[in-house]
Amino acid sequence: MVTQTKTSTLPLEPTTKPSVETAVRSILTAVGEETDRDGLIDTPRRVARMYEELLSGYNTDPITLLNNALFDAEYDEMVVVRGIEFHSLCEHHMLPFTGEASVGYLPGAKIVGLSKIPRIVDMFARRLQVQERLTKQIAETINTLVQPRGVAVVVNGSHMCSVMRGVKKQNSEMVTSSMLGEFKINSSTRNEFLSHIRQ
Repeated sequence: MVTQTKTSTLPLEPTTKPSVETAVRSILTAVGEETDRDGLIDTPRRVARMYEELLSGYNTDPITLLNNALFDAEYDEMVVVRGIEFHSLCEHHMLPFTGEASVGYLPGAKIVGLSKIPRIVDMFARRLQVQERLTKQIAETINTLVQPRGVAVVVNGSHMCSVMRGVKKQNSEMVTSSMLGEFKINSSTRNEFLSHIRQ
């Protein structure tokens, strides 16, 4: 039985939207815009709604997300879900970074419902993030909830903070990984996973 743990929360209830709208108006004014012109009148409201959606992961509980979708394992070989698209916001500049995650695990006593792995990716992507932490959180959460013999996560991301500003490298990608259990200690298991995601 997995015990429920308190997850990080960020209050994004409708009552907080006016404060976000006020902040957006202040930014628009600070950069020299007229907040009452046609194109910008509704921008603060739209931005507040956007952040509510893009940062919804703070208000997602992993136990609730799993919804008892753990089933007795009649399979002991590697399970891999690859090409999981995600969209997140960099915590340093609040610019988007997007990419794909690939997740593998070796079942222990249980297997997890297929849709739950992409949902776990989304839960952590929909927070202010750095890719390194995102990768680790996905792996550790699956390890805790599913209790497999091992978990592997590889994330490829393109970061607008290095594409649009700073070094301005259009084709650069970041690759991060987290290996737990058998994937960390057994090179053949790790290599099998990497061969699956490269196909």
